[in-house]
Order: sequence, then structure tokens, then C-alpha cells
Amino acid sequence: MSHTRMSFLMEIGFDHRTLATHEIGPVVFYEHIYYFKEAFPGKPVKVSMEIMGMSEDAKFFEFHHNFYNHKGENFAHCEMMGAWMDLKTRKLTALSDDFLTTFRNVEKGDGFRILTKEDTRKFSKAPKNL
Repeated sequence: MSHTRMSFLMEIGFDHRTLATHEIGPVVFYEHIYYFKEAFPGKPVKVSMEIMGMSEDAKFFEFHHNFYNHKGENFAHCEMMGAWMDLKTRKLTALSDDFLTTFRNVEKGDGFRILTKEDTRKFSKAPKNL
């Protein structure tokens, strides 16, 4: 996960130690970045972080980021969908009640929606083994 998302998760109490104690971790299904303009080295960048979707049990989540240059111009947009994984079973898992309450109470972005398993399959990609 990107630094921005991990910083956000740490701010709401989902730091590395807490996640390790509960034996869960985030997994990314996809991440799409759309570039609109150039960004230049040495210039400040501002990045937004919005929760745009979450399943009822918070197993699945969708984050959006907007990237702004030093003039406040939106030069890129990122959409990411992921889930929580049980680190013992290596299977997707819902959040425990204490995490679920925290995640549900975080401010949501405009257009927020409840995600279903079908939402995670919207790009219909499947592996092709050799």
C-alpha cells in the first residue's frame, strides 16, 4: 500500500503493531492512476485520501486519491480497491468489532457506496497459467 494509505490507517489506529497483533493486513486488488499533467521534482505535492466504498463488514474497501501541484492543480487521480486478509489462514476476512467501529466512523467521500463481492470483480481479469 502507498505511504498515504498507510499513514491514514496509522492515524485511525491501524498501525503495523496493531495489525500484527490481530494478525490481519491489507491486500490490494487493483490500483489505477490517471495522469492529467506533469509534476516536477522539487515542487510540493498535496495528496487527498477519501474512502469511496466499503462493504458492510469492511472486508472490502475502496480509496481515492487526488494529487495536486504547488498551484493547487489536480495533476493525477488514483483509485484503489482492496480487502483485509487473515495472516494465518491467508484468506480474506471481515474486520473485528473494534476495528469495524473505527473504520465505519471515518469520514467518507462524496459518492461513497456500500461494496459487494461483485464490485471487486468489475474488471473480470483472471490469471492465465503457462
